[in-house]
Amino acid sequence: MKNINSKSLIINGILFLVFNLSFAQKKNNSIEIYQFHNEHRCVTCLEIEKLTKEVLKTQGGIPFKLINVDEKKNEKLAEKFEATSTALFLVNPKTGKRKDLTSFAFMYAMGEKVKFKTDLMREIQEFSKN
Repeated sequence: MKNINSKSLIINGILFLVFNLSFAQKKNNSIEIYQFHNEHRCVTCLEIEKLTKEVLKTQGGIPFKLINVDEKKNEKLAEKFEATSTALFLVNPKTGKRKDLTSFAFMYAMGEKVKFKTDLMREIQEFSKN
């Protein structure tokens, strides 16, 4: 069992690097990432932010917007995305297209960080193609 987990971790790490190297050269101004949150943030919310920012450091300038749903200035945007607490979205600001990654983020942020990063990178690449 330990050997399988090690192999899985190595494969995910390699995939992360391959996605990273192939995508880092392309700046894509049609993608932004929004993370919504409440005033009082949980450990998972903070980890989602941390891991997302780690991925974005390698992605050639994709903007990351951290949006507090409890602030009056963010009320309309939070309503538009139906975000009442922690939520993670890929957004194309030019077309308005968006992809909700909230379930994915909560599923992997705390226990499977390499998978979170690899899959987020894949989601960014797929979203940028459309």
